[in-house]
Amino acid sequence: MIKYSLIFRSFRPNFPDLMPMFEILYHDDALVAITKPAGYFVHRSMLDPRNKQIILQKLRQQIGQYLYPVHRLDRPTSGVLIFALNEDSVRHIAHQFTHNTPTKIYHAVVRGFVGSEIKKMDAPLKHELEDPDAEEPIVYQESLTYCRGLAQCELPLPVGRYETSRYSLVELQPITGRTHQLRRHLNYAAHPIVGDSKHGDLRHNKSIQTHFHNERLMLHASYLTLNHPETNQLLTLHSPFPEEFRTLLTAMNLPSDNPPLIPLHSR
Repeated sequence: MIKYSLIFRSFRPNFPDLMPMFEILYHDDALVAITKPAGYFVHRSMLDPRNKQIILQKLRQQIGQYLYPVHRLDRPTSGVLIFALNEDSVRHIAHQFTHNTPTKIYHAVVRGFVGSEIKKMDAPLKHELEDPDAEEPIVYQESLTYCRGLAQCELPLPVGRYETSRYSLVELQPITGRTHQLRRHLNYAAHPIVGDSKHGDLRHNKSIQTHFHNERLMLHASYLTLNHPETNQLLTLHSPFPEEFRTLLTAMNLPSDNPPLIPLHSR
């Protein structure tokens, strides 16, 4: 745990009006993987039907190929994102995600101190509908996440009745893939993710935004490991922390180097 006198440093993430060219992490005849920037939808969404800044369409233009979405990240999340390039690859990759066989590793900054021991979070999660006006029976889905703390800090930022604020950099491995699973499991564990406007702590979000001008969810998909759809060889994809993520980590005196890939749970 680090406790120190804070020197305020500010930054503002650059989310331009025009979508950026995407960083290609991997590209062959079967699939393409990119680093998804925070703040963009993977495909059109009922949450914002008029939004035209869609990764699917932009990446099609960038690489000149038809794309098949096979998994997705929330709009405010950054990190590894893959698309299939043919129907056979779609079936192969979709089968893996359906059976929860890919290894997904995320990193996040959360409220409170989280220890280094591996924690299991398995609270069932209510199915969330993308269309806010849709009506369906309430369904709770089995959900499983593993979590461990990597580093802690205590900042002289008063929030509520406390004179200081405590935060942790954590590593997460979701086994299932429910909507907002990591964000909801961490909130249920009393460690909401910094910058989460829906499932987070709005007082801490405001404090971090005021002192550091952070405008993003501090959740990044760092690693994705799956079997290649054509060769069946294990393929590991890695997206380093983006600049605005590293900048806030440095400002909070948390380590900004990407941790190595060490799964929290083996199947």
